[in-house]
Amino acid sequence: MKVLICDDDKMTIRALEFQFKKEGFEVIKASNGKDGQKILMENSDIDMLVTDIYMPLVGGLELITYVRQNLHLDIPIIVLSLANLEENILHAYELGANTYLSKPFKLEELSSSVKNLLKNE
Repeated sequence: MKVLICDDDKMTIRALEFQFKKEGFEVIKASNGKDGQKILMENSDIDMLVTDIYMPLVGGLELITYVRQNLHLDIPIIVLSLANLEENILHAYELGANTYLSKPFKLEELSSSVKNLLKNE
């Protein structure tokens, strides 16, 4: 299984990469939403997207919209963000996010969310 991680924070990417590889995922990384869009366009075999909301060039909410409306992908989308305002959370869900975790988050919480999402696939 392949996961695309889009986040501009290098430490977050490292932690996520470690966790996902430990769970048997192949990891692809992007440091902004624009690169994430390009990767998703070129790789039809990505099984899950993990994205931050605030990133350079293209933000996470725009990326979710792109995945759902332009690419019409029905992959699980997990949002990890410091932006834990209720309006951001609701907007992410309205656009098609499946899970929203506020930073800082526990890797066990992420792992549990991933398992639940994949179980429902």
